[in-house]
Amino acid sequence: MDQQLLLLILDLTGTFAFALNGALTAIRAVRVDIVGVIALGMITAMGGGVIRDVMLNLSPATFQDWRYLAVAAVGALIAFAFGNSLVRLSTPIEVLDAVGLSFFAITGAIKAIEFGLGPAQAIILGTITAVGGGTLRDALLGRVPSVLSDGLYAVPAFIGAGLAVIASLFGLYGPVTAVVAAAVCFLIRILGLHFGWNAPVPREWKRRGTGSSRRD
Repeated sequence: MDQQLLLLILDLTGTFAFALNGALTAIRAVRVDIVGVIALGMITAMGGGVIRDVMLNLSPATFQDWRYLAVAAVGALIAFAFGNSLVRLSTPIEVLDAVGLSFFAITGAIKAIEFGLGPAQAIILGTITAVGGGTLRDALLGRVPSVLSDGLYAVPAFIGAGLAVIASLFGLYGPVTAVVAAAVCFLIRILGLHFGWNAPVPREWKRRGTGSSRRD
């Protein structure tokens, strides 16, 4: 499979998953109308990619290819139409979030490599691509962004992006390695949610017992 086609498929899949997840999160967190649901869904889906492209000094892909906007809008509209049923299902929401996180970490890192960034910078940019949309969503909802609070969120994205970059450096990047890197990111995220794993926190938090157990 052509690498550009692979990146597009992963990008659009992640866009749909994040749009649906972002819209459902908005419905669950606050009372918003259809404009709010669609806006928050699309911001979640496309925010990380826009940040990535701006940092690469590119015109955001979401404004050049109508498919990104269409896929994000469809995901948000599905959440709006079936939100009353879907919003009660916390596990599917978490899974969708993990899917989007995994795909965006890979595509962000590989796109950075393609445009000449070094391995470390590519891994960082892949992580930013994965967590950027959710961070913007949480900020608009008036919440501390998940990536800045607790739980394994940025860590899986960082590892997935790192695996994709390593594969690319050794000339091994392709459909199989992309799926493997995304699967590792997805698995770490899901295991973290299931077992309540958190990234290390300052000792002061532990002494005061303020380590939150809420969803990342």
